[in-house]
Amino acid sequence: GSHDTMTYCLDKTSAVSDNESKLVNLLNKCMPCIIHPIIMKWSTTQELTVTEQLEAGVRYLDLRIAHKANDPSMNLYFVHMVYTTVTVQDILYEVLKWLESHPQEVVILACRNFDGLTKSLHCHLVARIKEIFHCKLCPRNVSVRSFFLLFLSLFFFLKICRQCNTKQLIVLSKKYLMCHFLIFFFVSERFFVAGINLTENLAYILAHPFGSLKKMTLRSLPYLKIWVKQQYPGPRKECINIIAGDFIGNNDFVKDVIELNKKI
Repeated sequence: GSHDTMTYCLDKTSAVSDNESKLVNLLNKCMPCIIHPIIMKWSTTQELTVTEQLEAGVRYLDLRIAHKANDPSMNLYFVHMVYTTVTVQDILYEVLKWLESHPQEVVILACRNFDGLTKSLHCHLVARIKEIFHCKLCPRNVSVRSFFLLFLSLFFFLKICRQCNTKQLIVLSKKYLMCHFLIFFFVSERFFVAGINLTENLAYILAHPFGSLKKMTLRSLPYLKIWVKQQYPGPRKECINIIAGDFIGNNDFVKDVIELNKKI
């Protein structure tokens, strides 16, 4: 899986989402030439396009959907502090095109956040999803253990830890696995998603003015790689079904996750 799938196309001219803290919005309004580039560096989690991610082996897309404030149109975008240049509709068609050329593949779309969506906008989104994917959508009465086509649903994406320290992330991930797996798999029969993304806070960003999320992630990848290789897929309570990360094109992340299937 890819965490915050659509951040490779964030709009450099976009306003900051109203959902962000008042302090971030205030700083951006007062010093846009300084703050906006910093926001872009710490908001970008992926570099590959959605098609390139699918080609690389990603099958779980983390889609944060939003409607721009004061936008009179029905256009929906993706958001991570700022909005994307592409619309949700454009990306859904891109995924459809890929699925049509790979008819035996399964793609999970985790649609969430829904910043600024009214009831009518949400209904519009659902209608567009049904219209675009049509018969490729997984029927409601099909078990998630036996589906064949596109499974589209709202998934609980577990962000293991809002920490910048890789060792703390790995330690706490074990606690989350033991506490939450029974709920995610046996009760709801949904996939358990482990997000191994490191997450910065405002204090950390201000303390590292020349840093970026990419630098922080790449520095930690060797440790995360070890953790990934130690995991097991399957129905047991200590197992993981989906692992989602940042900058999935780096350091054989996708390859390492896929190879876990050999343990079954």
